[in-house]
Amino acid sequence: MKPVHILNGPNLNLLGLRQPEIYGHETLADVAARCAALAAELGHTTQFLQSNHEGQLVDWIHAARAEASAIIINPAAYTHTSVAILDALHTFEGPVIEVHISNVHKRESFRHHSYVSLRAEGVIAGCGTEGYLLALRRVASLLGAGA
Repeated sequence: MKPVHILNGPNLNLLGLRQPEIYGHETLADVAARCAALAAELGHTTQFLQSNHEGQLVDWIHAARAEASAIIINPAAYTHTSVAILDALHTFEGPVIEVHISNVHKRESFRHHSYVSLRAEGVIAGCGTEGYLLALRRVASLLGAGA
């Protein structure tokens, strides 16, 4: 089976350092390792990527069309601004799950709108980095249902 691509947007490379009161102390490498371990338990593999550049995320979504069984995406600030990421996600035929570490609905009002949600089968927000693991479980369920 093709891997699950886990894509991360801007500033997530600073996870564990940037605003730990909101995002926690776990690093993105910690999250990647936890995701890889759970994916293996579920019979899947992951490709875990992060970029601060919108175009790079779009390119990875395009590549996922041929390379991935599903996409889990934390678009970070691009959630609220990127029609380009939404359009790219519309070209992907597998499941898409949107993840946010914080509860965006308890934050500034501009964070309440998500372009990505218009494509995602599910949205997980406010569960900390555990949201990535919840998303993997959901992806495994969706992929199993399609088998």
